Amino acid sequence: MTDQPVAEMSFEEALRALEEVVGKLERGEVPLDESIALYERGAALKERCEAKLKEAEEKVAKITLDSEG
Repeated sequence: MTDQPVAEMSFEEALRALEEVVGKLERGEVPLDESIALYERGAALKERCEAKLKEAEEKVAKITLDSEG
């Protein structure tokens, strides 16, 4: 797992990191304290992915709308 700040990640990077976090949590391969930290990072990664998707949707909507809306 990278220590790259979530706010600097592309959608693809954040999604990959989120998948890694989920996998580790599902396998239970980390101690409780680390699990909590992973969960917090996972929540931030999820928010980043959602924000990047919304951003993309808004760009597509702007491109596809004609002058009449």
